[in-house]
Amino acid sequence: MQTTIFDTIPIHTPNRKNIIYEPTGRALEYSPLAANLYQGCAHACTYCFGPANARKTREEFHNPDYIKPRGEILYHLEKDAKGYAGDPRPILLSFITDPYQPLEKDMNITREALKILMANDLIVTLLTKGGTWGLLRDIDLLQMNSDNAWAVTLTCDTPDQSKLWEPYAALPDDRIESLRIAHAHRIKTWVSFEPVLYPKAVYRLLDKTYPFVDHYKVGKLNENPHARTINWKEFREEIIYRLEKLGKSYYLKKDLVDA
Repeated sequence: MQTTIFDTIPIHTPNRKNIIYEPTGRALEYSPLAANLYQGCAHACTYCFGPANARKTREEFHNPDYIKPRGEILYHLEKDAKGYAGDPRPILLSFITDPYQPLEKDMNITREALKILMANDLIVTLLTKGGTWGLLRDIDLLQMNSDNAWAVTLTCDTPDQSKLWEPYAALPDDRIESLRIAHAHRIKTWVSFEPVLYPKAVYRLLDKTYPFVDHYKVGKLNENPHARTINWKEFREEIIYRLEKLGKSYYLKKDLVDA
């Protein structure tokens, strides 16, 4: 008999963790429900808020020795999924880390999580900087619910800028191609323009992606000296103008609206 990952998880686990949760604060603007499958992230984005959330230094949070699936993650997720079964609110994977970082290629945690969530009639949004490989592997599961969505964070539009801010994430063109593929397979798509690093790059990315992106979410850079180099009022007015001219659905995060 083939051994599955569930065969290694104890039936009774004390102090069970809630994996599916209701975000608060700025995160709630992106999704009513969420789940983080991994701890740490190998993409090592320089603006990442994950280390602060996990009370880790950036070096610790992005260290390969720290990055791993959360403890007994699929066991806890399955328990939660049964409790949420049929809930119409989308579950975002993930806020604090990336569901398609390199370790996922070996661990298959995100794919197993998708199987669990689909079996419980739940809706999933995958937010990633991992590129096309994850979509191509899991497109069969995403197509199981017409409300599922493939979402990509886009900040830079050149390899050099991307490697500066997001050293080990997929390059922008690869992420954009994943949106094109998802759209062609009738999967909902949206783009997170957060954090905005270079307004002109965002305008160019919008021009590249609007034919196959259903929705845009836009948020400013925070808690970084580079944020002071951007005229946020000017950017806000310009991005609204461009999105509305294209007839695109969009959401501006409160921090950008108030800037």
